[in-house]
Amino acid sequence: METALLLTADGSHTLVDPTTGASYHSKHGAIGESQEVFIQAGLEQALKRNPNQMLRVFEMGFGTGLNALLTLQKATEWKVPIAYTAIELHPIPAMHYQALNYGEQLGLEVAFQTLHDSPWNQVNTINEWFSLRKVQNTLLDYQTDQTFHAIYFDAFHPELQPELWTQTVFEQCFQMLAPNGLLTTYCSKSIVRKNMMAAGLQVEKIPGPWGKREMVRANKPV
Repeated sequence: METALLLTADGSHTLVDPTTGASYHSKHGAIGESQEVFIQAGLEQALKRNPNQMLRVFEMGFGTGLNALLTLQKATEWKVPIAYTAIELHPIPAMHYQALNYGEQLGLEVAFQTLHDSPWNQVNTINEWFSLRKVQNTLLDYQTDQTFHAIYFDAFHPELQPELWTQTVFEQCFQMLAPNGLLTTYCSKSIVRKNMMAAGLQVEKIPGPWGKREMVRANKPV
């Protein structure tokens, strides 16, 4: 069966894996969810904590490219330089991302195509405010000396990918965060929060996007 294209409640698309039934974004609104979880709760807070400097953002799961596109939009709007790194073991095929309407919805059709067309495993300058490095690898095998002001943790839910929600993984994220850096995710399960805290992160539950009562923002202490 082919990956399905689903129109979500805010008019933006998501992809649905026909085998697992897992969707890449919320069926209540793909763009809306990403805006609240990663831009408002993550990127905007990182900017407040680190004014007048380049922001470094890491995304766990490049997926559809929506989170990267929204971050590019904000970098350009705010005129704040952002160096964006995303990791993805299984990039989605062109036939799937070309069917998504994020570029049309946001008025960024060329930028969306450019994000996906950019070569993997190298730094690509998308515009004067935004650079993108897509890494085709697993998080557990990824090594870097760089630290990040914000991590977007957007793996599939723990029931589907339990190996990505462990204490070991969050210890790796802790090491990747700059002091006072933050990690945001849509998942607020108690085991996930416990694993984050065991890794040394300060964890808070905050109101979630439409259709989800809570989400999590975790902080690396200074």
